[in-house]
Amino acid sequence: MRVRSKICGITRVEDALAAVEAGADAIGLVFYAKSPRAVSVEQAQAIVAALPPFVTSVGLFVDMPREELQAVLAQVPLDLLQFHGEESPADCEGHGRPYIKALRVRPGGDVAALLAPYAGARGILLDTFVEGVPGGTGAAFDWSLVPCEAGKPIILAGGLTADNVAQAIAQVRPYAVDVSGGVEAAKGIKDAGKIHAFLQAVALA
Repeated sequence: MRVRSKICGITRVEDALAAVEAGADAIGLVFYAKSPRAVSVEQAQAIVAALPPFVTSVGLFVDMPREELQAVLAQVPLDLLQFHGEESPADCEGHGRPYIKALRVRPGGDVAALLAPYAGARGILLDTFVEGVPGGTGAAFDWSLVPCEAGKPIILAGGLTADNVAQAIAQVRPYAVDVSGGVEAAKGIKDAGKIHAFLQAVALA
Protein backbone atom coordinates (compact mmCIF):
# COMPACT_ATOMS: atom_id res chain seq x y z
CA MET A 1 0.00 0.00 0.00
CA ARG A 2 1.38 3.40 -0.92
CA VAL A 3 2.23 5.87 1.81
CA ARG A 4 -0.03 8.94 1.85
CA SER A 5 1.26 12.45 2.42
CA LYS A 6 0.11 15.69 4.01
CA ILE A 7 1.72 19.09 3.55
CA CYS A 8 0.93 21.06 6.70
CA GLY A 9 1.17 24.71 7.62
CA ILE A 10 -0.20 25.96 4.31
CA THR A 11 -0.92 29.70 4.39
CA ARG A 12 -1.21 30.59 0.68
CA VAL A 13 -3.38 29.33 -2.17
CA GLU A 14 -0.34 28.97 -4.43
CA ASP A 15 1.38 26.71 -1.91
CA ALA A 16 -1.70 24.52 -1.61
CA LEU A 17 -1.86 24.18 -5.39
CA ALA A 18 1.87 23.41 -5.58
CA ALA A 19 1.34 20.63 -3.03
CA VAL A 20 -1.60 19.23 -5.01
CA GLU A 21 0.33 19.40 -8.28
CA ALA A 22 3.22 17.50 -6.68
CA GLY A 23 0.85 14.75 -5.51
CA ALA A 24 -0.08 15.55 -1.90
CA ASP A 25 -3.10 13.69 -0.53
CA ALA A 26 -3.91 16.34 2.07
CA ILE A 27 -3.07 19.88 3.09
CA GLY A 28 -3.04 21.17 6.65
CA LEU A 29 -4.31 24.53 7.89
CA VAL A 30 -3.17 25.71 11.33
CA PHE A 31 -5.82 27.42 13.47
CA TYR A 32 -3.47 28.22 16.36
CA ALA A 33 -2.66 31.89 16.80
CA LYS A 34 0.76 31.29 18.39
CA SER A 35 2.01 29.41 15.35
CA PRO A 36 4.01 31.25 12.66
CA ARG A 37 1.94 29.19 10.21
CA ALA A 38 -1.47 30.25 11.57
CA VAL A 39 -4.20 31.12 9.09
CA SER A 40 -7.23 33.35 9.42
CA VAL A 41 -10.69 32.09 8.56
CA GLU A 42 -10.52 34.17 5.37
CA GLN A 43 -7.19 32.64 4.32
CA ALA A 44 -8.52 29.15 5.05
CA GLN A 45 -11.69 29.76 3.05
CA ALA A 46 -9.68 30.81 0.01
CA ILE A 47 -7.32 27.83 0.25
CA VAL A 48 -10.06 25.23 0.71
CA ALA A 49 -12.10 26.73 -2.14
CA ALA A 50 -9.10 26.32 -4.46
CA LEU A 51 -8.61 22.61 -3.74
CA PRO A 52 -9.66 20.07 -6.37
CA PRO A 53 -11.69 16.97 -5.41
CA PHE A 54 -10.02 14.07 -3.58
CA VAL A 55 -7.56 16.30 -1.69
CA THR A 56 -8.33 16.32 2.02
CA SER A 57 -8.42 19.63 3.89
CA VAL A 58 -7.24 19.18 7.48
CA GLY A 59 -7.70 21.78 10.22
CA LEU A 60 -5.15 21.73 13.03
CA PHE A 61 -6.34 22.90 16.45
CA VAL A 62 -4.54 23.22 19.80
CA ASP A 63 -6.83 23.15 22.85
CA MET A 64 -9.34 25.47 21.20
CA PRO A 65 -12.60 25.93 23.14
CA ARG A 66 -15.45 23.97 21.57
CA GLU A 67 -17.49 27.10 20.76
CA GLU A 68 -14.58 28.69 18.89
CA LEU A 69 -13.89 25.50 16.97
CA GLN A 70 -17.53 25.23 15.97
CA ALA A 71 -17.41 28.83 14.74
CA VAL A 72 -14.47 27.95 12.49
CA LEU A 73 -16.26 24.86 11.15
CA ALA A 74 -19.34 26.94 10.37
CA GLN A 75 -17.21 29.06 8.05
CA VAL A 76 -14.57 26.67 6.66
CA PRO A 77 -15.67 23.31 5.14
CA LEU A 78 -12.84 21.20 6.54
CA ASP A 79 -12.79 17.46 5.82
CA LEU A 80 -10.79 16.31 8.84
CA LEU A 81 -9.81 17.70 12.24
CA GLN A 82 -6.34 17.32 13.77
CA PHE A 83 -6.05 17.88 17.51
CA HIS A 84 -2.53 18.82 18.51
CA GLY A 85 -2.91 19.86 22.16
CA GLU A 86 -3.87 18.13 25.39
CA GLU A 87 -7.39 17.31 24.17
CA SER A 88 -9.15 14.33 25.75
CA PRO A 89 -11.04 11.88 23.54
CA ALA A 90 -14.27 13.66 24.55
CA ASP A 91 -12.80 17.00 23.42
CA CYS A 92 -12.04 15.52 19.99
CA GLU A 93 -15.47 14.04 19.37
CA GLY A 94 -18.86 15.50 18.58
CA HIS A 95 -17.77 18.09 16.01
CA GLY A 96 -19.43 16.43 13.03
CA ARG A 97 -16.06 15.65 11.43
CA PRO A 98 -13.69 12.69 11.65
CA TYR A 99 -10.50 13.44 13.57
CA ILE A 100 -6.92 12.43 14.02
CA LYS A 101 -5.05 12.96 17.29
CA ALA A 102 -1.48 14.16 17.39
CA LEU A 103 0.63 12.68 20.17
CA ARG A 104 4.08 13.97 21.05
CA VAL A 105 6.66 11.27 21.66
CA ARG A 106 9.21 11.71 24.45
CA PRO A 107 12.51 9.84 24.56
CA GLY A 108 11.73 6.33 25.78
CA GLY A 109 7.98 7.03 25.67
CA ASP A 110 5.34 4.28 25.59
CA VAL A 111 3.60 5.05 22.31
CA ALA A 112 1.09 2.21 22.65
CA ALA A 113 -0.12 3.65 25.97
CA LEU A 114 -0.51 7.09 24.39
CA LEU A 115 -2.63 5.65 21.57
CA ALA A 116 -5.01 3.60 23.71
CA PRO A 117 -7.54 6.26 24.83
CA TYR A 118 -8.26 7.58 21.31
CA ALA A 119 -10.36 4.70 19.99
CA GLY A 120 -12.54 7.08 17.98
CA ALA A 121 -9.65 8.62 16.04
CA ARG A 122 -9.32 7.79 12.34
CA GLY A 123 -5.58 7.82 12.79
CA ILE A 124 -2.81 8.89 15.14
CA LEU A 125 -0.15 11.44 14.21
CA LEU A 126 3.14 10.99 16.02
CA ASP A 127 5.30 14.09 16.46
CA THR A 128 8.34 14.97 18.52
CA PHE A 129 7.93 16.18 22.11
CA VAL A 130 9.53 19.57 22.67
CA GLU A 131 8.70 21.33 25.93
CA GLY A 132 6.22 24.16 25.43
CA VAL A 133 5.81 23.65 21.67
CA PRO A 134 2.76 21.69 20.42
CA GLY A 135 4.29 20.87 17.04
CA GLY A 136 6.15 22.10 14.00
CA THR A 137 9.50 21.89 15.76
CA GLY A 138 11.47 20.40 12.87
CA ALA A 139 12.93 17.77 15.23
CA ALA A 140 12.68 14.02 14.73
CA PHE A 141 12.02 11.46 17.49
CA ASP A 142 13.25 7.89 17.93
CA TRP A 143 11.27 6.03 15.26
CA SER A 144 12.02 2.69 16.91
CA LEU A 145 9.44 3.61 19.59
CA VAL A 146 6.55 3.26 17.11
CA PRO A 147 4.82 -0.10 17.72
CA CYS A 148 4.58 -2.48 14.75
CA GLU A 149 0.90 -3.16 15.41
CA ALA A 150 -0.59 0.16 16.49
CA GLY A 151 -4.19 -0.76 15.69
CA LYS A 152 -4.67 2.61 14.00
CA PRO A 153 -3.24 4.23 10.87
CA ILE A 154 -0.04 5.99 11.92
CA ILE A 155 0.88 9.36 10.45
CA LEU A 156 4.56 10.07 11.00
CA ALA A 157 5.65 13.68 11.57
CA GLY A 158 8.54 15.55 13.12
CA GLY A 159 11.69 16.63 11.34
CA LEU A 160 10.95 14.91 8.04
CA THR A 161 12.68 16.12 4.86
CA ALA A 162 13.29 14.81 1.35
CA ASP A 163 16.61 13.47 2.66
CA ASN A 164 15.28 11.31 5.51
CA VAL A 165 11.66 10.45 4.65
CA ALA A 166 12.55 7.29 2.71
CA GLN A 167 14.50 6.00 5.71
CA ALA A 168 11.60 6.89 8.02
CA ILE A 169 9.11 5.03 5.81
CA ALA A 170 11.37 1.97 5.59
CA GLN A 171 11.70 1.82 9.37
CA VAL A 172 8.18 2.74 10.53
CA ARG A 173 5.97 1.72 7.55
CA PRO A 174 3.45 4.44 8.43
CA TYR A 175 0.09 4.95 6.75
CA ALA A 176 1.11 8.53 5.95
CA VAL A 177 3.81 11.13 6.48
CA ASP A 178 3.29 14.77 7.44
CA VAL A 179 5.71 17.59 6.70
CA SER A 180 5.72 21.33 7.30
CA GLY A 181 9.09 22.92 8.05
CA GLY A 182 10.94 20.44 5.84
CA VAL A 183 9.40 21.93 2.68
CA GLU A 184 9.57 25.62 3.53
CA ALA A 185 11.45 28.62 2.19
CA ALA A 186 10.47 30.47 5.39
CA LYS A 187 7.98 29.72 8.16
CA GLY A 188 4.55 29.59 6.57
CA ILE A 189 5.94 29.98 3.04
CA LYS A 190 6.41 26.73 1.15
CA ASP A 191 9.07 25.95 -1.46
CA ALA A 192 7.53 24.20 -4.49
CA GLY A 193 10.83 22.49 -5.31
CA LYS A 194 11.16 21.10 -1.79
CA ILE A 195 7.56 19.88 -1.85
CA HIS A 196 8.18 18.09 -5.13
CA ALA A 197 11.42 16.52 -3.87
CA PHE A 198 9.76 15.37 -0.65
CA LEU A 199 6.77 13.79 -2.39
CA GLN A 200 9.00 12.16 -4.98
CA ALA A 201 11.02 10.60 -2.16
CA VAL A 202 7.79 9.33 -0.58
CA ALA A 203 6.61 7.85 -3.87
CA LEU A 204 9.89 6.02 -4.42
CA ALA A 205 10.20 4.75 -0.83
